[in-house]
Amino acid sequence: MVKTLIKKYYCKNTLFRCKYIFMLKKTLYASIALLLTTNVVFAQESFAPVKLKSVSGKTVNFADVAATSKDTIVVISFWATWCIPCIAELDNISDVYKEKQAIKPFKFIGVSIDDSRTSQRVKPFIAGKGWQFDVLLDINSELKRALNVTDVPHVIIIKNNKIVYRHTGYIAGEEDNLFEKIKSL
Repeated sequence: MVKTLIKKYYCKNTLFRCKYIFMLKKTLYASIALLLTTNVVFAQESFAPVKLKSVSGKTVNFADVAATSKDTIVVISFWATWCIPCIAELDNISDVYKEKQAIKPFKFIGVSIDDSRTSQRVKPFIAGKGWQFDVLLDINSELKRALNVTDVPHVIIIKNNKIVYRHTGYIAGEEDNLFEKIKSL
C-alpha cells in the first residue's frame, strides 16, 4: 500500500523523485531497525541507586529492592494520594493481597510520588486504608524519572533484576490481569 501511494502521488513521470522517495523509505526502515536493535542490546542491566524513604522514615536503596527480584517477583506501583484511580487500584489489590501471595509469593511495593507539600498525608492515608504492603516515598520523583514513569497509576513488575512488565492506568478488574501476569512468571 505504501509503495502504491508513493508511486501514485510522488512519482508522476519523474524518475528522480521515485529514486529519492525509495532511498528515504530505505533509510527510514534502517533507522527503525537500528532503534529497535539498540533497545535490545542496551537493555537495563541494573537499576539506579535511588534513595527513597519508607513511611517509617527508613532510607531504602531501590537498587537493593530490585536486586531481591532474583528470588521473588517485585511489583512496584506508582501512585499519589490525589490520584483516584491509583487509590482504587491499591484498595482492590489490598483486598486480595494475602490470598494472591499464598498462591504465588511476590513482593508488592507502593511508591508514592506525592511531593514535599503532600507527602505528610501519605502515612495517615495508608493507616486509614489499612494497606498491608510496603510504601515508599519518592518525594523528588527521582525513581519516577529513572524508570521513565510519566503517569500514575503505573505498575512495573521486576524479575531477575529486569523489568518484565509495565502498565499505565487503571480500570476496575485490571488487578486480575496483574495477578495473572505474576502467576505466569
